[in-house]
Amino acid sequence: MQGFFRYYLSVYRPLIQALNHLLHPYELAYSLWQVMLYLHEHEHASLVEISQYYGIEKPGVTRRVQRLEELGYLSCVPGNDRREKSVALTEQGLHVYSECRAKISALEQRITAGIDVAALEQTVVVFRQLLGNLK
Repeated sequence: MQGFFRYYLSVYRPLIQALNHLLHPYELAYSLWQVMLYLHEHEHASLVEISQYYGIEKPGVTRRVQRLEELGYLSCVPGNDRREKSVALTEQGLHVYSECRAKISALEQRITAGIDVAALEQTVVVFRQLLGNLK
């Protein structure tokens, strides 16, 4: 299956650019959106949890969290361990998340228009297998 990764990468970069363009009015980029997405799904989390989930170095997560705090999209919450910083989305963060989620869903529908649902589901299966093989 020569060329699989070439085709994947040819889609990846334009997709990230489209997402960044969509998120720009909220002073977000895809890297910041990832943190918001994780927090929306988990309510609150430590920086270590976010770092491990995305395979990102903790200092990178720390910078993202600091920026989201500056924007008022998340705040620190009491954690299980006082030494561990735990964060959660604020009301403003939840509102921005909802607005962005709707726009991202519309983008996803536009991009996948005309593609059979079964083919999309199989693609998800393949990507999960690829991710498992990488770990």
